[in-house]
Amino acid sequence: MKPAINNASARQRAGGPPPVPSGGDWENRPGSPDVIEAERQIAELIDRSTRDLRAAWRELHRTGPPQGLSRDLLIRALAHRLQEQTHGGTSRAQQRRLQTLAREFEKGSGSSDPGIILRTGTTLVRQWRGHTHTVLVREDGFEL
Repeated sequence: MKPAINNASARQRAGGPPPVPSGGDWENRPGSPDVIEAERQIAELIDRSTRDLRAAWRELHRTGPPQGLSRDLLIRALAHRLQEQTHGGTSRAQQRRLQTLAREFEKGSGSSDPGIILRTGTTLVRQWRGHTHTVLVREDGFEL
């Protein structure tokens, strides 16, 4: 008989069940009371009057909704905010990245995704409808 394996990665390779995570946010897992309550509130948004939606906005954001915001966008924004409160919002790193991209966009400089830089000599390969297409990145452009 083989000895029991206590290493989680060994169990996963052997086809065993995944390890139970230690710590973590067990309060916000699907089916928890907080998640169920947030889902109930989101489902009820569509049945609320526009006046009630504006009041809910003021309660969540501590300010009135923007002028001209349609009912549909008001519902979507409220649902998003409720999900943020339940599941957590955007991380600080993501917020910084978004602010950097917004500044670059306002200046008119930079690309829409400055994180992707193709080096000279890189080969790009794509299969489409049974054909393989290859592109070589050159210093002065691309070669098909």
